[in-house]
Amino acid sequence: MCGRYRLSRHKEMLAERFDVDWDNDWTPRYNIAPGQNVPVIRQDPDQPKRLGSRMRWGLIPSWAKDASIGYKMINARAETVATKPAFREAVKKRRCLIPADGFYEWKKHGKTKTPFCFTMADEAIFAFAGIWEFWRNPEGQTIESCSILTTTPNALLAGVHDRMPVILPDDAYDLWLDPGFQKPGAICDLLQPFDAELMRKYEVSSRVNVVKNDDPACAEPLLSSRQEADQKS
Repeated sequence: MCGRYRLSRHKEMLAERFDVDWDNDWTPRYNIAPGQNVPVIRQDPDQPKRLGSRMRWGLIPSWAKDASIGYKMINARAETVATKPAFREAVKKRRCLIPADGFYEWKKHGKTKTPFCFTMADEAIFAFAGIWEFWRNPEGQTIESCSILTTTPNALLAGVHDRMPVILPDDAYDLWLDPGFQKPGAICDLLQPFDAELMRKYEVSSRVNVVKNDDPACAEPLLSSRQEADQKS
């Protein structure tokens, strides 16, 4: 699964990287959590340009009676997204990119968990495959929400977790975003584990475990005791 990630670049870099009109403010974040508003990129359905906006992380199906269901819908499995009632229309018609420059997973050691950060080897920005939905609450307010798709882990992730977020290669962006492309089988062919050789993994401190901690220290590599001693000497 993917339950925390970071996006530590400013909006100007997002606009340039994804060739998108970006009018929303965005402050670099280092510990993004479910239920928060996150940047997403969609294709304008009426003209050939991409649009940037913000949505709540945790998809709320249009038929839901309560928005709290979104906390159970932060991820959608690639293997079943085209058939699950909560996701099947979204993956067919409402796909998006969710920009990131790192994500976190926890490795279990008995009763404890060790957090790791995963990035591109060159620290570049990348994009999760996302889907989105709109929901109207009893007061008539419309809420747009999204979910990150997950797949089987690559070699880098396998020793930490049994799932990983789908990271789309650049050459898949246009097809993934195209609202006119509605063949679930072909769409789902894009949802593959990302090349492990193009990624990096490192341990981070347990600071990232606490949602209110949201600063660069959450994503800094954790130095071993020996390394710390060497630095102090």
